[in-house]
Parts: sequence; C-alpha cells; structure tokens
Amino acid sequence: MDRVKDLASKSAAVIFTKSTCCMCHSIKALFYDLGASPAIHEVDHDAEMEWALRRLGCNPTVPAVFVGGKYIGSAKDVISLHVDGTLKQKLIEARAIWF
Repeated sequence: MDRVKDLASKSAAVIFTKSTCCMCHSIKALFYDLGASPAIHEVDHDAEMEWALRRLGCNPTVPAVFVGGKYIGSAKDVISLHVDGTLKQKLIEARAIWF
C-alpha cells in the first residue's frame, strides 16, 4: 500500500491501469484531452500492486485515478466529475493543467 501511496503522490495526476482495459484507455484519453500528462502505472503483471489498490478501496482496481495525491475514483467516478465540471478544477488545483 505504501508503494501505491508513494507513486500517487509523486505526480499531480496518476492513473493505475491495465493495458487490456478499454475504460483505462478512455480515462487516459480524457486526461490528455484536458491537457494533463498523468503518470501511468501499468499493473498487468503486478498482483501485489493490484492487491494494494484493492486494500485502498479501489474497486474496480483499474483504472484507479489519483489527483493531487488523493484517490478520486475509478472510471465511473472520473466521468461523473468531468460531466459536472469538477474534474478540470481538481486538475488545475493539483497543477496537472494550467489555465
């Protein structure tokens, strides 16, 4: 769990993904479209990392999105934040994007 927290705090925006996950791809594309360059951590072959994400409350475990070092949710949560306009503000506050 400490490894996940450490990685999540090293960048303004962090996404834990799997290469075969279509929702992970969509969330990454959304962040890029908003002008963010999130740190991407693939957990395809890292069962320990996936288990740590689950223990932190990430369900499903991917995509697990952190902004400003805080877990903001999975794909459903991120899309909801985007629709209501708060995702962009969170990215600005975390200095993941500038305006």
